[in-house]
Amino acid sequence: MRDKAWTVLGIETSCDETAASVVRGLAPGPGEILSNIVFSQTEAHAPYGGVVPEIASRAHLEILDAMIERALAEAGVSLAEMDGIAATAGPGLIGGVMVGLTTAKALALGTGKPLIAVNHLMGHAMTARMTHGVEFPFLLLLVSGGHCQLVGVGGPEDFRLYGSTIDDAVGEAFDKAAKILGLPYPGGPAVEEAAKTGNPRAYDLPRPMKGRSGADFSFSGLKTALRLLAQDGVQMQDAAASFQAAVIESLVDRTRAGMALFRRDFRNGNVLVVAGGVAANQAIGTALAKLAREEGFVTRIPPPRLCTDNAAMIAWAGVERLSAGHAGDALGFSPRARWPLATSPS
Repeated sequence: MRDKAWTVLGIETSCDETAASVVRGLAPGPGEILSNIVFSQTEAHAPYGGVVPEIASRAHLEILDAMIERALAEAGVSLAEMDGIAATAGPGLIGGVMVGLTTAKALALGTGKPLIAVNHLMGHAMTARMTHGVEFPFLLLLVSGGHCQLVGVGGPEDFRLYGSTIDDAVGEAFDKAAKILGLPYPGGPAVEEAAKTGNPRAYDLPRPMKGRSGADFSFSGLKTALRLLAQDGVQMQDAAASFQAAVIESLVDRTRAGMALFRRDFRNGNVLVVAGGVAANQAIGTALAKLAREEGFVTRIPPPRLCTDNAAMIAWAGVERLSAGHAGDALGFSPRARWPLATSPS
């Protein structure tokens, strides 16, 4: 059993954040974040109301090298001191993923350090181990702009899918709701802020999938209902609050169903980890914490800056894999636009 901490450089370029980080630690954590540099492209994409893949990949290419240099300098370490080079290899916008993974391959080849090709979703899943030292097993609710899943996590290679969205991810639904209501991009923070002064019972919106068997999510119908409502004119804050309340009720119902499935597989598990950018929404966090208390779970939510895309979570996923005995991935590892983290248990 290794008693010396691993030091890993992480690179994240799967969407519209260009990020580099140096993390040190041993599984199960907590770990030490020596640096965590994130450059957000929000301003570049705001005029389009969403991420434009070509703009994103070009921006990654232009600034990633400088970001890595800054991360190493801030951490006070050199590439020679790294135990591994971890980079998001998918899922994500393929152009951006290629930029980060190709850079990591070059660094690994030049230094002789192991390349660790990380599933972006694993990065989110393992963040609570880096921040809180959460032990396996735990139930993961991953809620972000591109993903909405309930996953049982039994180990660094043991992921069991209990539910996922059948259409829009919850973060995507927030962005579309913001656009409907005339709020700025990114939509999640804008809707949350507007909802603070609105009446969540002002408008009767559907609670997608509530009470259905299984633990799948759906948000497309809710988005459509909001659009139809807005055509007749709405009070913006009330509409935002009503939309957010519908999302919260749906998430709570689906997570309750996921808890039952999780306990079927992991009778000793009682930790709910909430990760992904939407986990930064305080109203959602409060509702899920209440659910956890009712169901005998403990909630662990990383700090907001580690819920959104960042490279510290990718570096920590590298620590997890090295701690589990992973020797590194082949330099020929291909970037993946799609890369499921988990499969449905039988």
